[in-house]
Amino acid sequence: MPTGTDTVAAERPDAGTPAARLRLSRRHALQLGAAWGWGLAVPLPAAWAASASPLRLAAAWQQEDGGYRIGVLESTAGRETPLRAVHALDIPTRAHGLCPLPDGSIAAASRRPGDWLVRWWPGSARAPAWQWSDGSRSFNGHVIASPDGRRLYTTETDTDTGRSFVVQRDPERLDTVLEWPTQGIDAHELIWDHHNPADGVPTLLVANGGVPTAPETGRVKRALDTMDSSIVRLHGGTGEVMGQWRLDDRRLSLRHLAWNPQGTVLGIALQAEHADPPARDAAPVLALFDGAALRTASPAPGSLRGYGGSIAATPAGWAVSCPRAQGLATFGARGEWRALVPLAEVCALAVRENALWAAGLDRTLEDAQGAAPQSHAHRGTLAGARMDNHWYPAPHSG
Repeated sequence: MPTGTDTVAAERPDAGTPAARLRLSRRHALQLGAAWGWGLAVPLPAAWAASASPLRLAAAWQQEDGGYRIGVLESTAGRETPLRAVHALDIPTRAHGLCPLPDGSIAAASRRPGDWLVRWWPGSARAPAWQWSDGSRSFNGHVIASPDGRRLYTTETDTDTGRSFVVQRDPERLDTVLEWPTQGIDAHELIWDHHNPADGVPTLLVANGGVPTAPETGRVKRALDTMDSSIVRLHGGTGEVMGQWRLDDRRLSLRHLAWNPQGTVLGIALQAEHADPPARDAAPVLALFDGAALRTASPAPGSLRGYGGSIAATPAGWAVSCPRAQGLATFGARGEWRALVPLAEVCALAVRENALWAAGLDRTLEDAQGAAPQSHAHRGTLAGARMDNHWYPAPHSG
């Protein structure tokens, strides 16, 4: 097994070739895992390890060499310290959403249309648990745990019909327990609502992205005039539909979700699919849902290129990463426009102690909504890496 301060990527097709877009077979991926250890801890120098109260984040990224990883990243608040990987797992294709679990493990789902789901124990000799699609379903990139941690929930698409489902899975074997239709297509992120329970059970809110695709063409969009994006509320115990809401502009795809600090207003990052480029560039990137009504936030004074990559909220208000606009769009608590914080290829966001951390191409901003954000360079194996859409606070686990 390789050692040292850097992880070593498993052998894979070159990222710049058509072969890089082919999924690894289950057998090939397991062979690579056996050969390279599937999760090599990255030891830190003693001085780094002694830093007080480091921030740890569960993340997914693409290496400079084209390979993909999930892992645990670390930095220290309040000082200019580099962002580094302390644990990393080579994965066969791009990951997207992750779910840190109470025992220190991390569940991760492959980007849509994905064919794998994994649960990994960073810093442990325990082998990752993998679940592979049989071809009848594709993973849509997001996974969360039930409030009691006894189940995992993924959004998935039926490859024959295009219909989307929330699939409840066993957290150990990762196999299907039951599934609920989401009343739409292209289901993406899902989140629990503890403020609006049903029969004493939290309800589940799901963003149906509504973008039509075809199994044979993967992510290629088609018939966008038939888009049907929505937020749907499902009973957390039975999957019964308890409500569904849509924006007036049907070319806005509702995708990523975050609660305000009080847990009473849901922020939704939007991605515009208008045929007219000026309309797409001027489209809003934030919608707000108060449990009864769904509305878009104030427009920005300039173009945000119609693309919200991720979303987070702090007491200062909302933040939506806009990598195509090379900045972080910030809004007040009621959705009023504030400012665009420049950061090249910004995407992943996380909140720690009410401070927003935002990942860019070569650096991360701490307190990104503040008057003087602290910059943290990306170092070591993260040099030249591209962060995926999402970060999640992670516990210390070895």
